[in-house]
Amino acid sequence: MRYLVRLKYNGSEFNGWQIQPNAPSVQEILEQKLSMLLNEEIKVIGCGRTDTGVHAADFYAHFDTEKEAIDSDNLKYKLNAVVSNSIAITELRKVPDEFHARFSATSREYKYYITLSKNPFNDNVWWVRQSVDVAAMKEAGSYILNYKDFTSFSKLHTDVNNNLCAVTKVDLECMGDDIVLTIAANRFLRNMVRAIVGTLVEIGQGKREPQDIKRIIEAEDRGEAGVSAPAQGLFLNKIIYPTELIKGLE
Repeated sequence: MRYLVRLKYNGSEFNGWQIQPNAPSVQEILEQKLSMLLNEEIKVIGCGRTDTGVHAADFYAHFDTEKEAIDSDNLKYKLNAVVSNSIAITELRKVPDEFHARFSATSREYKYYITLSKNPFNDNVWWVRQSVDVAAMKEAGSYILNYKDFTSFSKLHTDVNNNLCAVTKVDLECMGDDIVLTIAANRFLRNMVRAIVGTLVEIGQGKREPQDIKRIIEAEDRGEAGVSAPAQGLFLNKIIYPTELIKGLE
């Protein structure tokens, strides 16, 4: 039987989603606690990987169990009681066996939060100490939609077969001193969003021109792009699945 776990987490205390040796991860905690509660070895598959310090406002995972029936509401309650306070389980229920948290997803959306003013009550944003030209950042962001190969924004030496992504949205909102970048695509490369944000901020600070984003992407060279933005401002915000696979969870 296959079950879906929908959750959100603050990534500050984790070395990302994926299990790593000698470092805490969200996947490790879920596997440990589900295995304990169900009294069998449980392997959890996530919708993707978030890096160290990156957050998830909405995240999907699935697991298989040999048990024929589970009280989903009760298991959700117990799981919330035993996981870290940095993790919240929002849904847990049976799904079709063909559902796959990672491979069934058709789109992913990230949000990156920037502030231009110091705020002692919010650690989950990037405080940029220099003013930025948001219009220049928006212009540069619009050019991203015209490209497919994002090698220039990918972490080096990853295990993916190609660096092609279909980016469908790049949007910047400015609310006073706060800036939110929203970017959606069918898939993302490791470090891609943070590299894009870092480059756009350099453009906003006048260190590069908006049109430079074209040259950077066409170079297919990570060394041409800007420095990566800090992890704490990045949130995995939304995952899209075919309706028939997650009906009732929207």
